[in-house]
This record gives sequence, structure tokens and C-alpha cells, in this order.
Amino acid sequence: MNIREQTEEIERNILSSTATHACDTAGRQYPEEEDDLRTAFQRDRDRIIHCKSFRRLKRKTQVFLSPEGDHYRTRLTHTLEVDQIARTIARCLRLNEDLTEAISLGHDLGHTPFGHAGERALNDICQEHPLEDGSTAFHHYEQSVRIVERLEKEGRGLNLTAEVRDGILHHTCGEQAHTPEGHIVRMADRIAYINHDIDDSERAGILKESDLPQEVTAVLGHTKSQRIDCLVRSVVRCSGDGIMRMEPQVETAFDKLNDFMYRSVYVNPSAKSEERKVPMVLEKLYEYALDSRNLPEHLQKIAAQDGPRRAAVDYIAGMTDPYAVELFQQVYVPHAWRHM
Repeated sequence: MNIREQTEEIERNILSSTATHACDTAGRQYPEEEDDLRTAFQRDRDRIIHCKSFRRLKRKTQVFLSPEGDHYRTRLTHTLEVDQIARTIARCLRLNEDLTEAISLGHDLGHTPFGHAGERALNDICQEHPLEDGSTAFHHYEQSVRIVERLEKEGRGLNLTAEVRDGILHHTCGEQAHTPEGHIVRMADRIAYINHDIDDSERAGILKESDLPQEVTAVLGHTKSQRIDCLVRSVVRCSGDGIMRMEPQVETAFDKLNDFMYRSVYVNPSAKSEERKVPMVLEKLYEYALDSRNLPEHLQKIAAQDGPRRAAVDYIAGMTDPYAVELFQQVYVPHAWRHM
């Protein structure tokens, strides 16, 4: 046996009967020779970590637009927190940790600049200007799959396994993933963002710990660590047969916390005042990107194959916050004339 085959044998011996085994993968878009060191899911994880889209997450908004301060979350730190929570749950339930990690690390690759404000703006653009494939909506989870299938590596994609792509596609809403590892990431994503958004909101002066509903903190705890620990332990205690669950009282408190955060932060005028500028910026960048000559070379090829509107949306969705602002200023803001 080579090392990969030994690892696959270990998976068969120690993982739960409901776990997804790497040796049973449904395969990749394009057949590849197996690696002698890494399983299929380990290779997927590595490909995601080393791709350009993953690196750009460090300069994309999580909740607060381009915050000044070293300790606010970005889309990258959010992804790492999701990964940590998801791996802990997977290990405790004896599910496939490598598959869980690959889905976690790839789940937000398609997120836009300026967070969900950017996603809403691109969705409005797609509704007003349907894409060549008939799409009239933009969702970051679909864009994440498009990145790994079509856009990364200069248009060649990452050629990930079906299980990783499925988990990425179903990590946030609608139909559940077809693997228990995908279910874990969906749960871990929510656990991570609600709790770290509370932490960032306190840092920003939007919230105080004492503002959280008492009936929530009485069940989940009074600190970020206590709440995450409570939620993870509840999932581990209650989950089985590949289905992720929490105790009813914990799930009810968690839902109330989500509702509180929506009212207090996610639509808070103080926290979201700058977001009103996002649609105009992205609309103007879309107009600019419709001229395929303004696109990077690999996206010019996408424009020729998939259409200029599709390529323009791909270009904008891949931008970081500062890149989008810099390009907008470069194209649309007059520059002072300097005598040479």
C-alpha cells in the first residue's frame, strides 16, 4: 500500500458508518490519476488553500466595510473560524475531517467585495441585465462553485471532487448538502458568524455584552467562547445518522440570538451607513467591465465563451474591497493635472 491507500484504510476502520470515505468519492469533473500521498479530499483542501480566490478573502468585508483596526474579521478569518468549528464537530462525530475542511475553506470563495451589500448589488444587476445563460440572480454560494469549476487557474478551474462542490453549493440555504460533512459546514458557518459578529460589534461600539437578550445568554453563555462551546457541544450530543441537530432549548436560544443580531447589527444604520454607496460603485464598475477589453486576459476568454455580462459579473465578484474602490477612482474620479 502507498500512503494514500493506508490513509483510506484508516478511514474505513475509524470513521462512522455515515461518514463519507475518500475512496468512495463520486469523482472529479475531469478524471485524474490518484496521488500516492494524499486522498482526494486532502488534495481538494490543498488546492483551495493555494488558489488566488482564497488569498483575496483577506481583503473582503465580513460585516464592517473596510474597518480600520487589526482585530476585525475579514472574509478570510471568518473562513478559518468556520473551519475550526467544523473540524471539531467532524472529529467528535467521527466524520471525514478532510472533506469537512475542504468545504469549509471553499465555502465563501465567491463572496463579493463589500460583503452582503455587494452580493445584493450584484443580484440587482443580474435582475436588470439577465446573464447570457439566463440567470437573473447572483448568489455567492453559486459563484463559489463557479470559481472552483470555471474561473480559477486562468479558466481551468480546480477540478474538485463532487462532494466538495456539493458542500460549497449547499452551505447556506435551500437544499441540504448530500453529505453529513456538508451539513456540518452549514451549521458551523452560522455558529461562527453570529458569534464573531457579536465580538466585532462590541469592538465597534455597536453593542455591549449586556445588550444581548437575557433568555439567550442564560442558555448559551455570556461570552463568545462560552456560546460557541455550548453550541458545538449541543451539536455533538444530539447529532447522529449524518443529521446535525441541537437540543430544542439551545436551538431556540440560537434562533433568538440570530434575530437579535439582525435587528441590532445587520440592518443597523450606524453599522451599515456606508453600504448605501455600494450599489452605485458596482453598477459603474459593471458598465466599465462590459467592455471586454477592460478585463484581465483570462476573463476576456470567459467573455468570448460565456458572454460579456457573465464575465463582467465574474470580474466584480472576484474583486477585493480596496481593489474595487481603487478601480472606481481610477476610472471615474478625475485626477489632478500635473505639468511634466
